[in-house]
Amino acid sequence: MSAMAGPLFPETVPLRTLRLAVGDGHVLHVEECGRPDGVPVVFLHGGPGSGCSPAQRRFFDPERFRAVLFDQRGCGRSTPLGGLQANTTAHLLADIERIREALGIERWIVFGGSWGSLLALAYARQHAERIAGLVLRGIFLSSADELQRYAQGSDHGVPQAWEAFAAGVPAAERGDLLHAYTSRLLSRDLSVRQGAARHWLDYERALMGEAPLESSPDARQLAKAAVLAHYLAQRCFVDDAELLASCACFRHLPAVIVQGSEDPVCPPRTAMRLHRAWPEAEWRLVAGGRHGASTPDIAAACIAALGRVASRSGI
Repeated sequence: MSAMAGPLFPETVPLRTLRLAVGDGHVLHVEECGRPDGVPVVFLHGGPGSGCSPAQRRFFDPERFRAVLFDQRGCGRSTPLGGLQANTTAHLLADIERIREALGIERWIVFGGSWGSLLALAYARQHAERIAGLVLRGIFLSSADELQRYAQGSDHGVPQAWEAFAAGVPAAERGDLLHAYTSRLLSRDLSVRQGAARHWLDYERALMGEAPLESSPDARQLAKAAVLAHYLAQRCFVDDAELLASCACFRHLPAVIVQGSEDPVCPPRTAMRLHRAWPEAEWRLVAGGRHGASTPDIAAACIAALGRVASRSGI
């Protein structure tokens, strides 16, 4: 095992990167890290719309894993930036398979956090035979209750941040902030989009314990907000009850659910719903853990989970 810097592995550079055309004008940024003959694992980033960062390579032991990271449609280094046409969960699931086939991988571990956990479950529902195991962190199922509680500030202790968020729309619309914001984030008026994106992103950053943006959102941040709104306005194109029911199709796979007990973005109640539907999955509740995957306690739990799943994966 490589020497670690805190809970994370040292910074690394990709073995290779590629631009993968997946149709409909979308071209994905894909990178491989670690060792070419390592245990293959695909990383599904959060959002929707966030893209990957170099720090996320550090979850993977470069002496053990062949880690595949990619920016989903419309975000990060994929093009067109902010593209919403032909951008649904079904398209992303097809993209994951295109990446696997392009890289010649027969089976791989799937590691997804937050929105990535939903995408991982949806992928398992369609392609369980291609999965050797799963690590799911900060569970998100896109239920109507989850989305409304997030937008209405029901699950966290940052009331000042929520008040500033709510103040970004007229009082008459504050009973449904999710609709108020998604409609603005998808507006054709750039100034409306910029104002809404700044309020939304500052609220998100407050929940993550981060400072507000210092300036107006840049192109990548605007794209992130637009892709997010596009998905949330459609409940991420999935039915949470059907997704949970589908666990019966892949409950034989080794899996670990990593959940922070104090996660204000994806609260434990959602992870508990998943665990009830999939009791065979290992449950790892991180006491005091919040949402950020790179925080020491959550990162350590995810890295340990990857190691356990890899040992049980048969590859």
